Amino acid sequence: MTDDYDILIIGGGMVGASLARSINGLGLKIGVVEAWPFNSDLQPSYDDRVIALSWGTRLILQGMGVWERLSGEAEPISDIHISDRGHFGFARLNNRDEAVEALGYVATARALGQALLKDLEQEPDVDLLCPASLKSLSVSDDFVEVNLEEAGEVRRVRTALLVAADGGDSAVRGRLAISSKEQAYGQTAIIANITTERPHQGVAYERFTDSGPLAMLPMTEGRSSLVWTAKDEQVTEVMALDETAFLERLQTRFGYRLGHLTKCGKRFAYPLKLRQANEHVRPRIALIGNAAHTVHPVTGQGFNLGIRDVAVLADLLADVSAEQGDPGSMDLLQRYADWRRRDQNAVAMITDTLARLFANPLTPLRLARNVALLGLDSTPGLKHLVARQFMGLNGRLPRLARGIPLV
Repeated sequence: MTDDYDILIIGGGMVGASLARSINGLGLKIGVVEAWPFNSDLQPSYDDRVIALSWGTRLILQGMGVWERLSGEAEPISDIHISDRGHFGFARLNNRDEAVEALGYVATARALGQALLKDLEQEPDVDLLCPASLKSLSVSDDFVEVNLEEAGEVRRVRTALLVAADGGDSAVRGRLAISSKEQAYGQTAIIANITTERPHQGVAYERFTDSGPLAMLPMTEGRSSLVWTAKDEQVTEVMALDETAFLERLQTRFGYRLGHLTKCGKRFAYPLKLRQANEHVRPRIALIGNAAHTVHPVTGQGFNLGIRDVAVLADLLADVSAEQGDPGSMDLLQRYADWRRRDQNAVAMITDTLARLFANPLTPLRLARNVALLGLDSTPGLKHLVARQFMGLNGRLPRLARGIPLV
């Protein structure tokens, strides 16, 4: 027996669940394939790591009807303070200049996942196929046939459009032999929640150091979320430090803007690389989120870039559904790829340039970047453009990115 879907999403993490949520109610039959049970605490996408959400992402979540469930768990970012450790350059952005409630928000992946998945399994248009894994796929002119392994048995599924939302090590991308441009940074992100002596007052700090950027993001309950970019050869030593020694090392790199650092939660380490798939669409196939692009965490753009993929693809699917057209048509997929190309390339270029430029110790570059930071801080027009880029508001915006529901 073969099940038929209009849209089959491989990957039920934050990006995949966002797409299912955003197109639910459009009259499309949707399947979501995930290797973990959706109610499992082991689901890696929904752990206690924090996610930086831009103002534009808040609008998308609002348009999806999800923001109201998440807002109580999301800490607003009112100000961003950017500096170069040991040097004179700095720049500041704030929500008052941009006339928005917040430049962005910080929430745990777990809280976001709960908001996205709440009651999704009860929606008549959505089938949650989990735990299940992709075994094989074949593409024909009219559909994609997929074999899934579910409870030790093979289940055959056909879909008009297959969406790969299965992360940086995408099984779909691998099975289709889609090549990608990859560049390792020689850096690893060390992530932890930190308790500080002084309240963060909604300020996010981005501090560039000789090993890479170090961010402290405001969290609920007065905590801050640390993203410390260390050189790969430093990571084993830093992760082995006891809590006191770790906080002392961190204090010397971050400084005392938040007073003494008093407590550290569990630490995690993630190697960093830039990855861009050379093809984001093929006949009846679309790649979204980390399956299509993985960027450096500087400026916190990763999930925000992925959910903007969702907003554009959902916008196009809403139109084709209203016209009772083919959701897997190459015309739709090409429009999706063309619409997203500029934003994806811009974010990859900006994050890659910042990560490399501010880690370069050469004196002329160090002087130039500090002058550039001061120039940004004193030029309102330029600061406005930078803020809008970080908030996800540049370029042509789909309906969800303007807070407009598709249903």
